[in-house]
Order: sequence, then C-alpha cells, then structure tokens
Amino acid sequence: MYSDDKQESAAPSIVNGKTTPVYERILELFEAEGVKALFGIPDPNFVHMFVAAEKRGWKVVTPHHELAAGMMAEAYARMNGTPALCIATLGPGIALTAGSMMNSLVENSPVIYLGGQRARITERRVRRGRIQFIQQEDLFKNSVKWSASIEYADQTDEIIRHALRVCQSGTPGPVYIEYPGHVILQELDVPPALPPKDYRLFEPGADANMVAKAAELIKNAACPILLVGHAVQCTRSGAKVKELAELMGCPVLQTSGGTAFIEGIEDRTFPYLFAKVADEIVAKSDVVIAIGTEIGEPVHYGRGYLWAEGNTDRKWVNIELDAEAIGQNRPIDVPLVGDLRTVVPQLTAALKDSPRAEHPDLKRWIKEDKERLHALTQQDFSTPSGRVHTGQWVIESTKAMPENAIHVRDGGCTVIFTWTYLQSKPRDVIWNQNFGCLGTGLPYAVGASIADGGKRPVLFTTSDSAFLYHIAELEVVQRFELPMVIVVAVDNAWGLEVGVYKRTFGHGNTTEPGVHWSKNVRFDHLAESLGCQGMYIEKGEDIGKAVTEAFASGKPTVIHVPIDPVINHGGNQNLDTPNYDRFRTWYAEGQQ
Repeated sequence: MYSDDKQESAAPSIVNGKTTPVYERILELFEAEGVKALFGIPDPNFVHMFVAAEKRGWKVVTPHHELAAGMMAEAYARMNGTPALCIATLGPGIALTAGSMMNSLVENSPVIYLGGQRARITERRVRRGRIQFIQQEDLFKNSVKWSASIEYADQTDEIIRHALRVCQSGTPGPVYIEYPGHVILQELDVPPALPPKDYRLFEPGADANMVAKAAELIKNAACPILLVGHAVQCTRSGAKVKELAELMGCPVLQTSGGTAFIEGIEDRTFPYLFAKVADEIVAKSDVVIAIGTEIGEPVHYGRGYLWAEGNTDRKWVNIELDAEAIGQNRPIDVPLVGDLRTVVPQLTAALKDSPRAEHPDLKRWIKEDKERLHALTQQDFSTPSGRVHTGQWVIESTKAMPENAIHVRDGGCTVIFTWTYLQSKPRDVIWNQNFGCLGTGLPYAVGASIADGGKRPVLFTTSDSAFLYHIAELEVVQRFELPMVIVVAVDNAWGLEVGVYKRTFGHGNTTEPGVHWSKNVRFDHLAESLGCQGMYIEKGEDIGKAVTEAFASGKPTVIHVPIDPVINHGGNQNLDTPNYDRFRTWYAEGQQ
C-alpha cells in the first residue's frame, strides 16, 4: 500500500468461527446476482480482490485502458442479463473510466464502477501535491444514478446491495462506489449472501386490471404490432416475447437499438425506418405494444414521421419498469408498469385462451422484405476507384456470419450502410445506439464474448477510425482466444465527417481539415503484431470467403478491406448514403 495509508485492523465479533475479508464479501454479493466476471486493471487497492476472484472461478479481464474496461463491462451486462463490475484504481484510473460511466448512463446499462481511493486519514488531510489523488466522488455524481463510499467495513453489505438495487431499478444505469484503502483487508463476520428477491424488488409484475385492459385492446385490434427495443435482449427475454408475438399473430418492429432478432420469429421481424414493409406496418397498426424501448428520438417518440400516417388514433400499451418514464414522450393508453420479464408472460397468459390468427398481410410482408434484401445483393457495386463499395462490404460480411454469431457494430457511415444492407438475422447485436459513441466496438465485442464464455462466434464489423480507438484490446482478444472475426472497412478518413464538410460547404470548397489520415496503416499487420491473424482483402466478392475461412481457423482474425471513400460518405454531393434522409429525422427536434 501507499506508505501513509495506514491499514486499520477490524476486530469483528466471531460467531461462526470464520470471517470474510471485505474484498471477498464484495465478490460474494455480486455472485448472488449471477455476476462472475470483473473488468479492470488492478492496483494495491484491488490485488487481493483479483486473486480471490480468480480462485472463485471468475473471469478476470484486464484491458489496456480503463475506458475500455467500462465498455467491456457494459457489453457483459447486456449479454449476461445481470449487472456488471468495472474496477479502476484511484486517481487517473477511475478518471479514465468517466466516459464509460456517461456511456452506461445514456445506454441504460447497470454497470457498477468500483473505484479505489486513499485511506480516509490521507484523503481528508489538507495537503497539496499528493500523488495519484483527486476528490473523486463529486466528479462522478452526475454520470451515475447513485454514488457512495464504503467508509466502514460493516457497511459493505448495505452499500453493495443498494448499488445492485439502484442499478436495476426503474431505468437501469450505472452507480459508483468508492473503496478506500483503509477497509481493504478488514474482516467481516457475515452470513451467506442473500438472494436478490430477499433484499430488492425482484422482477415486479404489472397491475392485473391494466393487463386485462391491454389484452382487450389486442383482442379487438385489426392490426396490433410489437415495437421491441434493446432491453428485450439485455434481459434475455426473447423467448417470452416470441410467445406473445405468436399469440398475437402480429409483425414485430425493431427499434434501431433493438436490432437483435428473436429466435423463431426472425422472418416476421422488420427494422423500423429502414424497410419499406415497416412503413406499411406502422401505417396500418391500430394497437402498439412497446416493449423494452424508451420510445425515443430514433422512433420519433411514437408521434412523428411514420406515426403521423394511417391510424393516427392508434392505441399504445407501454411495458415499462420506470413509472416516471410513462407518458414522457407520448400519451400511453395502457401503462404496464413492471419488469418485462414478468409483464410479458402476464400479457401472454391473458391472451392464452383467445389466440389471434396471423395478420392477413404477414406472409406478404415477409415475402416482400426477403425480396428487398435479395435485390440489394444484385446491385452494381463497381466503384470509380476500384475499391470495395460499403454496401458490398456489409452484404458479404454478414452473409458469411454464422447463424448463432454475436454481431458487434461500430463506426459512422458503416453502421448507416448496415441498417440497409444487413443480410443476416443475428440473435445478439451489441452497438452504441443512444450515446452514439465511437470506439465502443472492440471493448463491446470482448465483454460480450466473455459473458458468453467464448462459445459462440463473434463478428465485429467496424470502420477504421472507430477501430483505432481501442486497438490495443486486440491483445485481450488473443489472450482469451476469443472466437472473433473483425472486418474493418478502411477509407483512411472520418467518413461521416467528410460528408458533413461536403453537406455544409459543398464539394471542393474546403480542404476538409482534420478528417483525413494516413493511408499507410495496415490493420492486418497490426493484428499480427498483437498475436492475432491478419488478412487483406481487396475484392468485395472475396470478403465472405475470408470471413468463413477466418472462423474456421479458430484464430482471432482482423480482415482489412479498403473501401471507396467517396461511396462511403455518400458521394461528392453527400446525397447517396442509403436512407440517410431518414437517419437525419432522428435529429428533427421541434418537429416531433
């Protein structure tokens, strides 16, 4: 420890003949919630915890940047359906996680950030020039739902449990706990950790009368639909939503954040805004069951754009854990306040005796959307430069994605192309929807694969600029031998920002300062230097074969694909990015 951070020796009253150190008790409390991984870089505050975690069978994941640790933890939470634990040392370590705290807050991810701190005897001194020290808690309060400090060893249970309670209550989100040096090795005499249902409201159900009202609306509707957000994936509730969708005989619309397909109803699932079939479905809908979505800007608050057409007096049922969220973005006819893991089965039970026939247009919608996706593959993908068209990059990469793969996305233009050209129906998709934060992709891919135990293949599609943020984490991919293939679209520029220059000033009217970078970077070579396999593919038609071979090799692989920069940013007039005009409607505040 630091020389002036004196350890205080606790003297617990020993009842059962065995005491537990504070650091191990923290692990026990997380285990009760199903958490078995920690992400962070150890220092004197945490080395004991890291050793104990490894002995208890946890995955101990040490990245190369604390910001990446927080993003890994966020992806773990999404894939595991539980909170996640991110650890950082005092001072610069916890400061570097601040961006991921904000990210977790906006992305509604229940990550608990545990930060080291000097012993209180040191922290509270009125001194200058102290090493590796800042007053931390006040800096993070606005980036988390709740913050606290374990001042005394016997506060451990109540503080950790409240953190677990808060991060999963209402709208999920992060919390921050400070872990001062003076409590690290203190001992506790404590009973076994309680199960979650014994200390917090656990998966509450909705009011029975409201469930009955919702069921009546569905029974009497001409065209009920499900609008599904990313909380369905994060709570691992796909099978429950599938049962409801089949009872309703209805189509499923995905929000742009909820693009994971539910096994068994992939064909009847369509992306809101980025498929013509979805436009018709919205217009015809007369009852909308919103599940796991904030009904936010990307779906026009359920009021504007597509919702302003057709059955504009449609009824809305909102399944929402946070009572304060009900009615914020649009009026709700039937609020079902509770955990969707409980409420969806409640609604299913209410409809069990009166299942609906499939909507008469459902088969046509499925057929037309398949034709749309196929037609995209028949496009002329030649480019003036001879480099790969971004649309072809998406098509060939995702056609080769194994059926059970986890899909992680990152980038600007490449993600916009993905909304249109995606050829697969992945059951788990991790990307940064709400915060729009670049560089999350590689840490997300690591955290998702760790949560999965490295069993399923991971396809990570990204752009070069986004990939460079945390490229050092390729070493983590190699260290854990994660089954990951990374396909990098390389235009040697901040492609979306190039388009912004052209849209703002016109083609050729500026030098586009700051958005073009070296054309000599080779991601395949960088991958090899970090222990992974590298491939360089220049022809679009060869991408799929390369992805298949990379997965078959069993080696973490980075595939460098040079793409046409002009196509990528939408042409010299910035008019040709697919569905870009629709994407821009997300930012039409004041018009919705």
